[in-house]
Order: sequence, then C-alpha cells, then structure tokens
Amino acid sequence: QLVESGGGSVQAGGSLRLSCGVSGYGYSSYCMGWFRQAPGEEREGVAGITTRSGSTYYADSVKGRFTISQDNAKTTLYLQMNSLKPEDTAMYYCAAHIICESGTQKVRSSYLTSWGRGTQVTVS
Repeated sequence: QLVESGGGSVQAGGSLRLSCGVSGYGYSSYCMGWFRQAPGEEREGVAGITTRSGSTYYADSVKGRFTISQDNAKTTLYLQMNSLKPEDTAMYYCAAHIICESGTQKVRSSYLTSWGRGTQVTVS
C-alpha cells in the first residue's frame, strides 16, 4: 500500500515536502519513486531511489531542486521540493516497482508498477 501526503498550494519559489507511507513492499521493490501528471499531460517520472543502495535518479526538469529520500526502515518515501515553479503544478504519485535506468538516470513505470492515489501540488 502506498499513501501520499504533504501536497498543497504554494507560491513560486516556495517549498513542499511530500511523504509516502509504504507498507507491504520492504526490499521487494528494487526501485521506488515519484511521478506527476498535469491536466492533459502524460504521467512523467520525477525521481526514483533504489531501496537497497539509495542511488537516486531525477528528471532534468527537477534536478537540483527536488530531493528524494527514504527512511532507514523503508516505510516512508520523501520528496523534498524546493524552488517550486508554476510548471511543477500536478498530481504527484508515489510508485513502487518502477524502473530506474542507470544509463539515462531517468525513471519510468512498467506493467508491474503500483501506484498511490496521489497528492495535489499547486504552485502559483
């Protein structure tokens, strides 16, 4: 089960921290992460983290502004979002069983991906 929290409305330049409560996965999901989807757009991978080594992956659009992390117990996934821009406005989804590509340093979903219900982030 994946349950997101921490979304909200913020002015441009502000910060938000998203949390995702993780249960039932532990180390079974090699890579977990965050995706987002704006109205009329496709869902895109934002950030990913390998659960064992903690290697991180970021979309170019958020690199240097967003930081993904996990707690030691692997029960909570975080996304710290700084210097937010209006184009960051979207529904943000926590995801397990995603693909973290070491070559491109990007994340993407697969037919095995599990999703949370999402949390809305609005930047004005």
